[in-house]
Amino acid sequence: LAFAHTEPGARYDLRQVGLPARRSGEAWVLDGDKRMVLPGGQADTLVVSARTAGGDTDEAGITLFLVSRSTPGVTVKAVRTLDNLRAADVHFAGVRVEADALLGREGEAFGMIEEVVDYATALLCAEAVGAIRYANDATLEYLKTRRQFGVPIGSFQALQHRMVEMMISYEQARSMACLACVKVDTAEAAERRHVISAAKIKIADACRHVSQEAVQLHGGMGMTEELKISHTFRRLTMLAQTFGDAEHHLERFAAVDATRS
Repeated sequence: LAFAHTEPGARYDLRQVGLPARRSGEAWVLDGDKRMVLPGGQADTLVVSARTAGGDTDEAGITLFLVSRSTPGVTVKAVRTLDNLRAADVHFAGVRVEADALLGREGEAFGMIEEVVDYATALLCAEAVGAIRYANDATLEYLKTRRQFGVPIGSFQALQHRMVEMMISYEQARSMACLACVKVDTAEAAERRHVISAAKIKIADACRHVSQEAVQLHGGMGMTEELKISHTFRRLTMLAQTFGDAEHHLERFAAVDATRS
C-alpha cells in the first residue's frame, strides 16, 4: 500500500491536488500524475487523492480512492531517492474505478490527509533522532581513534566543542520528537499541527547540523561509500526535507499561532 498524493509543483502544500476524478455513471475516471510515491514501485494498491470539486488549492473537494496497480491506465515508473529509498512516479490515463473504491466521504479527505501526514512526520522525527544518535556515536568513536600529530584528534579542544554542540542538537531533537509522538495521538487538531511543526523545525535543523558536522569531522573519509556515515548523511538530509522542511513548518507554525491568538 502506498499514498499517491504529491503532484508536480505542489511542493509541501497538501491542499494542492489537481488530478481530476470525474463521474462516469456509477464509477469514477482518474487522469493525471503523482510524483515521488513512497514506496510506489512495490505497492499493489495505491491510495490516490483526486479533485472532485473546487479549485486546485481548495481544502474542500479532495477525495481519496483505492486504486489497484494492475488497473488499466495505471503506469508506474520506479525511481530511487537520494538516500536510496524506493519511490515511483505514477501516471493515470483514463483509469476507471468503481464507486466502492472511494475511501471516506466524497470531497472531505483533506482533514484525514493532514492528520496522516502529521502522524508520518512524527514517525520521521523519531527516525531522525535514531540516525542523529548513530552519527554522533560514530563521529565520537572516530575522534577517539583517528590520530594526528601523535595524539587522537578528539583531544583537540576545538573538535571537542563541535562534538558537544552535536550532542546538544541530539538532546533537543529527542525531546521534541517525544513531544510530537505524544501529541499526535492525543491533541486536538490545532495543537497537533502546532507541536508537529515545532518538532519538525527543530529536528530538520538538527539533521542539517549533525549530518554536516559528522562528515566534516570524519574528513574526506566521511564522503566515501565504504563508511556508513556517508549514507547517514544522505538519510538525514532527506529526513529534513520530507513532509516539509524547516521553512515550511515555520510558516505553518506561525499560521497556527495567528489563528490561536
